[in-house]
Amino acid sequence: MRNRAFRSTQGLIGGLAVLLAGVLTTVGLSGCGAPAYTYVADSAAGTYYKVPVQWHPVSQKQIDALFTAEGGSSAGIWSTAFDAGSGPNANHVLAGDLSQPFAFAEVLALNSTASNELSYNMLRDFMLPVTSSTRSNDAQQGFPLTDFKQLVDQTITGKQGVHGVRETFQYTFPGGAANTFDEDVLTNADQTEVYLLMVHCTSTCYTQNQNAINTVMTSFTVGSST
Repeated sequence: MRNRAFRSTQGLIGGLAVLLAGVLTTVGLSGCGAPAYTYVADSAAGTYYKVPVQWHPVSQKQIDALFTAEGGSSAGIWSTAFDAGSGPNANHVLAGDLSQPFAFAEVLALNSTASNELSYNMLRDFMLPVTSSTRSNDAQQGFPLTDFKQLVDQTITGKQGVHGVRETFQYTFPGGAANTFDEDVLTNADQTEVYLLMVHCTSTCYTQNQNAINTVMTSFTVGSST
């Protein structure tokens, strides 16, 4: 069901390379007391985000298995995930019944065709169909989610040419569960790399955890982009 990574008909993604070596560190507030956040960072690339320390890391083995099961390859993809639920599971990346937030991040390289064609709208549609034309096309092809509602559509312009979008939107899953997705999708100055951070859960969960989720989303940094 992933709109970007496993739709071979688009032919845009390729030449995957290991872009980041994820380093997990836990940092407390003011150097004392219980830690507040887990930081996921690569100091060399200046790329990181943070999640509440209560959110549980999903094992890399599970993430790699998910890519393989969906017909892709984990080789060359930097990806991390955190699950605020008590049973962290990579399959929650697009589950429709989550009562606790799930965060997923990845970085990948684009082939030359994708680099030349990349646009803000393609960033918007990177994981799930967001733009009207892509939603219409995917609906005709049997895309199962319905009742799309746009909540935030914001462009991001950072230093060193980093740019992209923040998209917050709702979809209803088969069976009636409305979900809210919050995404940062960024690219570098020459559009050879894409950086994604997505947090989602049911819309009720999102409302209850909106402050924490916004902290996660606004922490996402590529170079000096945020």
